[in-house]
Amino acid sequence: MQAKTHHCPAVLVSAPASGQGKTSVTAALARWHTRAGRRVRVLKTGPDFLDPMVLERASGAPVYQLDLWMGGEDDVRARLHEAAGDADLILVEGVMGLFDGGMSSADLAQKLGLPVLAVIDGSAMAQTFGAIATGLARYREGLQVHGIAANRVGSAYHAQLLAESLPRDLPWLGALPRDAALALPERHLGLVSAGELADIDARLDALADAWAAHASSLLPAPVAFAPVATPHIGSRLQGLRIAIARDQAFCFIYPANLDVLHAAGAELLFFSPIAGEALPDCDAVWLPGGYPELHLPALSRHDRLRQALHAHVDAGKALLAECGGMLYALDALTSRDGETFSMAGLLPGRATMQARLGGLGMQSVTLPEGTLRGHTFHYAHAGIDGEPLAIAVNPDKGPSSEGVYRRKRLTASFMHAYFPSNPQAATALFLP
Repeated sequence: MQAKTHHCPAVLVSAPASGQGKTSVTAALARWHTRAGRRVRVLKTGPDFLDPMVLERASGAPVYQLDLWMGGEDDVRARLHEAAGDADLILVEGVMGLFDGGMSSADLAQKLGLPVLAVIDGSAMAQTFGAIATGLARYREGLQVHGIAANRVGSAYHAQLLAESLPRDLPWLGALPRDAALALPERHLGLVSAGELADIDARLDALADAWAAHASSLLPAPVAFAPVATPHIGSRLQGLRIAIARDQAFCFIYPANLDVLHAAGAELLFFSPIAGEALPDCDAVWLPGGYPELHLPALSRHDRLRQALHAHVDAGKALLAECGGMLYALDALTSRDGETFSMAGLLPGRATMQARLGGLGMQSVTLPEGTLRGHTFHYAHAGIDGEPLAIAVNPDKGPSSEGVYRRKRLTASFMHAYFPSNPQAATALFLP
């Protein structure tokens, strides 16, 4: 039976710059519409892991990435088509400023036919708000702007001034107040992950309540999302059991990556190293990225897991260690405070957390299994004994080029791979 085109109201949430409040407004909208009984699907542009965790809690559904370089246009269109078949509203959170980057949020919006909701920090302005909104809407011909929202307004009167500053063809859609209690906490890689915030649902409800005070119920017009043929993954992992570390130390996992492993026939078994859980009986292991540096005492005490992982690698079984997972796979990791803890010792080397950025940017690497795309973002420096199997390249010609290291069937790197970029190569990393 031929797949059909789905029609669903959709909007891309963007801003003049980073830090204006895109995630807060997207989360407020998602929770507000969800509480009204609408099925909301949220997607995030770019390779970010942290915003999607918050937006998943706000909407009650997994948040997938949209990235034209990392996944390709067919991957992006397929995810939107799937979401449109299951939703009453699609929210896409943009990245950086509306027109920033080689492939900007504006480029994505125009290519995909998405109207834009522009979020502007109105905390230090009044009528100039309308000038900025007008500039965003008129800067590029053909860009469709659904409306304007304000963040960090000081009062109802302030919100009124901002709304009245807009030209008639730019609808006012709502506002969030300047209230520290509504802020989403951040740390060095971005937001604090949703699972670490005991009051995350209360915060999201408070955002939705605050949004309701100034909100317009105007929904964007339905957008047509046509079906797209996606690559056949096959069943090369049929019968394989893959153990995946998943807790606050290992939480950077693309839902699309799990989908690839499921589609290839793997059985996925999740366990928590920081809770002291044993390695499940498995054929392969995945240690994703996350925040091992925040859980060093717990990880260093887990001798049973260390021994099981050594036996696993020594037996020639596959293990993928990405970024934080690689830091754990090394001999030792030193915190920013200068305290050093023993890690798993699967790969000879040591790493140190640092205040300055250690790696940032998209990455592409060619391995014996094939070429994979992904990204890097970390605040660590690692000294690894031995030559890398391959060196990733940055398509934007940035300075970050991560090495990929291999010992038997252990593959380790700071690079986070996006499995849909090459499902055959990605699944091959888990084969004996």
